[in-house]
Amino acid sequence: MNSLRLRLMLMLCVALSLAWGFAAWLSHIEARAEVDKLFDAQLAQSAQILIGTAGHELYERLEQGSDEAPPLHEYEQKIAFQIWEGNHLLLRSPIAPLNAMAAPMPGYSNVPIGGETWRVFTYRDPDQTLVIQAGEPMNAREALARHIALRMFLPSLAALPLLALAIWAAVSGGLLPLRRLKAEVARREVDRLDPLSMQGVPDEVAPLAAALNDLFSRLERAFETERRFTADAAHELRTPLAALKIQAQVALRAAEDEARTNALKNVIHGVDRATHLVEQLLTLARVDPDAAATEHVPVNLHTLAASSLADIAPMAQARHIELALENDAPCIIQGNAAQLSVLLRNLLDNAIRYTPEGGQVIVALIDHPHPTLEVRDTGPGIPEAERSRVLERFYRVTGNAAEGSGLGLSIVRRIAELHHAELTLSLPSSGSGLIVRVVFPL
Repeated sequence: MNSLRLRLMLMLCVALSLAWGFAAWLSHIEARAEVDKLFDAQLAQSAQILIGTAGHELYERLEQGSDEAPPLHEYEQKIAFQIWEGNHLLLRSPIAPLNAMAAPMPGYSNVPIGGETWRVFTYRDPDQTLVIQAGEPMNAREALARHIALRMFLPSLAALPLLALAIWAAVSGGLLPLRRLKAEVARREVDRLDPLSMQGVPDEVAPLAAALNDLFSRLERAFETERRFTADAAHELRTPLAALKIQAQVALRAAEDEARTNALKNVIHGVDRATHLVEQLLTLARVDPDAAATEHVPVNLHTLAASSLADIAPMAQARHIELALENDAPCIIQGNAAQLSVLLRNLLDNAIRYTPEGGQVIVALIDHPHPTLEVRDTGPGIPEAERSRVLERFYRVTGNAAEGSGLGLSIVRRIAELHHAELTLSLPSSGSGLIVRVVFPL
């Protein structure tokens, strides 16, 4: 059953039926108690007036030698009575047994007679010579109590269908805000992600509407990221692709082998640049989503640094750049190992790319007071006025001859943000080069 309305209807009807049944049971108990009080009073009253009502009849029956009295009222056929003088039965009703119905002790008692339970009232006359016992089967009381309870609840039972219709209407009205919300969402175009109106939304539905608005907001940010990424990628790929086309045209028009070879080498170099740019763009796309998708586990920065240095060593050797790792002690942080590897690889790639041949790149690990990763190089450095701008996408330092995509430090900044780390760029004490410091939280 997937209908919320039917579920609510079923639960409310079941609850109503249980409540009705419980109320009927309580009414039956109450009716039985009142019937017992009434019948007990009737038994007592019958016993007290029995002698006065049937006194002359008693003596007539005794003179006739009969101890059985005719009923004085039709209801008496359900009531049995006996009049005893000592151990001698003077008079009894037609349905009364020949033996005493109960012990001759004044008051009420429940006794078994003929396989049934009887309620018997015993009364002594003021002269203490006669004992009158009046009794009736208990099933008569139960039948009357059941009849009274049914008479009370049959009208309400007949009203249950009307009550079910009222519940149906109430549930339908209560679900109206959900239908309105569904209609508003259904009317939206695929590119409409503005928040839903919260006006008139009930408290129970407000969390759903708020969650939808949060989803729309995150989708808008994701789409904006995709649009920005597409625009940036198209803009940045336009230049290397145009250069590749020009070099290919030069190779086609070259009459000499040397000119053709140089043009093809430039094509290969351009392909390498475009490949690097595409890799950086894809890396940026992977780390751009919300931080909620990042799973953090214990990461050993020393192991990560050693692995990254080994991977990039061929590139450093080709440029005769010395690589070094300071501090062999493990430095453990909570983070995403894959993203941290991308961060360190981009820092090392930038450092090697911008450091002149014969230079040095050092990775330093500091574990006190906060876990810190440093990458130091002996390159030209970055002017202080441009250190904040180099963290932007596709920004390149003016006048720098090294080729790059302008995305490396932007990727580093995004990964640092995902790890709630502080990223700073500074000048070494020697006055040349660059120190990139990433300080992680404890």
